Amino acid sequence: MKVTPLDLRQQRFRTAFRGFDRAEVTALLHEVAEEYESALLEVDHLRQELTRMEGLLNEHREHEKGLRNTLGTAAKVAEDIKANAEQQAQLIMKEAEGRSDLLLQKSQARLEDVQREIDGLRLKRRDVEASIEATITALRNAIEFVHEQDRRDRDEKVVFHRPRPAEPLPPPPKSLEHFLELGAKP
Repeated sequence: MKVTPLDLRQQRFRTAFRGFDRAEVTALLHEVAEEYESALLEVDHLRQELTRMEGLLNEHREHEKGLRNTLGTAAKVAEDIKANAEQQAQLIMKEAEGRSDLLLQKSQARLEDVQREIDGLRLKRRDVEASIEATITALRNAIEFVHEQDRRDRDEKVVFHRPRPAEPLPPPPKSLEHFLELGAKP
């Protein structure tokens, strides 16, 4: 049988000879009833608090479960993004290597073209140098021929001691071939 605080307050004991003091027993019962009622209220309050805390705990567990799911999803998305980024990086690297190889081939071809041009210019320079040297040689020969003519003229004047009419000088050579045709020594 469950005893309530009201039962304790309403409890009446029979009177017996040499029994307990009624006022003391009644006071004790009232005091016990108040303590018991206070304890029951506290137990009820604690049960409500426990129910509330269990509800909060369940909410937190649901939140935790949601967070774990979100974290798992985020980790999977991060792995997918990382894998995608690595694939993109590999594609970019392959494309860059392809471009690099193409540029290297073009550069090599251009280098070969430039080298051929340089070789061609060297040959032209040698031809020009040879032509200039031939022209210089022809001009020297022409000058020597003129000097030789002047010397002969002076020698003839000294031998004859008389003035001789001046002979017209041959026209100057127009080219090396013309000079050679006139009979000059190369």
